[in-house]
Amino acid sequence: MYVPAAFAGTQDAARQLIDAEPFATVIASGAEGMIASHLPLMREGDTLLGHLAGPNPQADLLADCAKHGREVLAIFHGPHFYVSPTWYATKTATVPTWNYAAVHVYGVPKVTSEPARLETLVTKLAAIYEKAEWRFADQPRDFVAKMIGGIVGFEIPISRLDAKFKLSQNRPKADRDGVLAAIRPAEADFMRRYGAKE
Repeated sequence: MYVPAAFAGTQDAARQLIDAEPFATVIASGAEGMIASHLPLMREGDTLLGHLAGPNPQADLLADCAKHGREVLAIFHGPHFYVSPTWYATKTATVPTWNYAAVHVYGVPKVTSEPARLETLVTKLAAIYEKAEWRFADQPRDFVAKMIGGIVGFEIPISRLDAKFKLSQNRPKADRDGVLAAIRPAEADFMRRYGAKE
């Protein structure tokens, strides 16, 4: 990912974005080309954890990447929005742009079909996102075994992480203030937090 110095996100900001926006695009490449899947991932320290359906051809491709030491890529997206030059205090020599945050995580995957590890993984993922009383452990054991038998789990130990937070840091303060006034409150909060420039 091309990351000009003005837009480089810190490692801490990247990890915060991963945790806040965990739905990722996982891309793996092999002899027959690339495959991408869209999956929720969980970060534990410097490792991403996830699972996909066993019939997904990417399951075999992840295993092949693991076997041959090839990296895969997980892409996380934060808020993004159009920026009109009409929002700037500077009205000439300006063009429209798009502000966004993205994190690219690279690592050689580890793949598992071991039932106990898969059940632990699925239980952890559900606990993060489930806000009600539903628990995976409360489901009938034969149902759990069937569900676990249909998935492949994986880990991606993070070997490198690129973060781009393009949030008008390259514009004068008056222009940034114009953008902040025009965008939605949640986007403005994100821009203030990660794109602040004094």
